[in-house]
Amino acid sequence: MSLVITPVRGFRELQAFVKLPERLHAGTPWIIQLRIERYAYLTRATGAFFKHGTAQYFLARRDGRIVGRISAHVSHRLNAQQNTRWGLFGFFDFEQDQEICDALLTAAEGWLRAQGCDRMVGPFSFTPNDEAGILIKGHHLEPMIRQGWNPPYYQTMVEAAGLTKAMDMYHWELDIADRTERMLPILPQLAQEARDKHGLTVRRMTRRSLWRDLDQFIEVYNAAWAKNWGFVPYTKADKPELWVDYQLVFAGEWFMIVEGPGGELVAMAATIPDPNQVQERMKGRLLPFGWFYLIFKRRFIDRARVGFLGVMPAYQHTGAGSLLYMEHYDTAPKTKITHGEAGWILETNRSMNRGLEAMGGHITKIYRAYERIWEEGAVPAAPPERIRRYNPPAHVLEAPPS
Repeated sequence: MSLVITPVRGFRELQAFVKLPERLHAGTPWIIQLRIERYAYLTRATGAFFKHGTAQYFLARRDGRIVGRISAHVSHRLNAQQNTRWGLFGFFDFEQDQEICDALLTAAEGWLRAQGCDRMVGPFSFTPNDEAGILIKGHHLEPMIRQGWNPPYYQTMVEAAGLTKAMDMYHWELDIADRTERMLPILPQLAQEARDKHGLTVRRMTRRSLWRDLDQFIEVYNAAWAKNWGFVPYTKADKPELWVDYQLVFAGEWFMIVEGPGGELVAMAATIPDPNQVQERMKGRLLPFGWFYLIFKRRFIDRARVGFLGVMPAYQHTGAGSLLYMEHYDTAPKTKITHGEAGWILETNRSMNRGLEAMGGHITKIYRAYERIWEEGAVPAAPPERIRRYNPPAHVLEAPPS
């Protein structure tokens, strides 16, 4: 039976592109996303990515049956920021067949070569700010918001196709019970110093202040992550989409700003009670009863994802990060949240990884970004080996059995 790769044309094929994982991953920890949101996200007229990028989607068919999908896309903003010519791939799903994997990657590479790119990096859906990497550890766990899921054979077949590791990204789980059992005493001490010595205070955002506070979010994000591998900055043009996204998942007790004694901006955290626990019940649909779970979502959510925690570079010596960590532990008992994840954390981010280790966290998921370079002389996407990476000790590599 012949294998054919074709570009996605029209809404019916986009529907097939969106729905394919529902069949491939049925009965697994994968969680179906709200289909109407996926259509809007992937459509050029409504998707925020297309303000700074271009993309082409592909479907793989064998004997007329859809057996795989992939996107090839270019983020002009990422390349301008990093001074690179990266091409990206994402939305990568396929049946357990090496031929399908190889053919999809070849189709994406061909399109990216035509765009003038010197390599292919991913998977990202669409950028490293979104779902990033192939899951190589933690397949038994449900993904949280903006986390992908794939079966173990994805890693095996992608590496067999000749792609090489570009970067690993860690996701750390934190449990409320670990506060007394695992946390290093230095963290609450640093948090108290941040208050007493540096005069730092924590302010909660409100829905009413969110629009104004997003200006500070963008400022902290762009300053704190500017030197990170794969960093894509936010701009003022992203603010309306960010406001809509955060209004949908807003929880005032978990959106925090750290200010100095004069009201100056020091740090920020945006932690999201995980809507995937709601989407799991909705089965991709608002009707007939999906709306019920949206309205009463707080009844079903007991975990959160620390999607953003950053400190302005000038204040990284003040203990602001420790202050935000402790605020998370102090807030959780007042809510239904019992545990959560912080991620994605680059393997090269030694300070953040060591901080999460000190908090008593453990690494339960690892995602890996891959690359294929085709232009001679192109520098690999991963940092050189002389850059020190965080090597997790055995005791933080996975949660102990409950």
